[in-house]
Amino acid sequence: MKLQLERPDGLNTFTAYGDGYVSVNGIRHHCNLAVLPELLIPNWTMATFETLSVDDFQRLAALDAEIVLLGTGQRLRFPSPDLLRPLVRAQKGLEVMDLPAACRTYNVLMGEGRKVAVGLLLV
Repeated sequence: MKLQLERPDGLNTFTAYGDGYVSVNGIRHHCNLAVLPELLIPNWTMATFETLSVDDFQRLAALDAEIVLLGTGQRLRFPSPDLLRPLVRAQKGLEVMDLPAACRTYNVLMGEGRKVAVGLLLV
């Protein structure tokens, strides 16, 4: 059984992650980041987990994705349900996970051709 994904040319793929950074296509990023297969948005929010707002989730809901992943840093934390209203109104699925799991899950879904976006909190 093949376990390694083939990287589709030109699509954003997580190639590494660590304490305070992720690498997309071999380039390190140290800021909050939203990633879609064909789009990279540095500083999609300036918030920390504690200061996330409805506006931050409106930005994620506006992305061209069917499912949105939220990477909450090195540990799993769930945002207040009140913040999630924009995603509910846009009928987008949301999965919340720690940063390493969000990177791995994004790569799998992107490799399957799914319309996925991930918002990562690195700050």
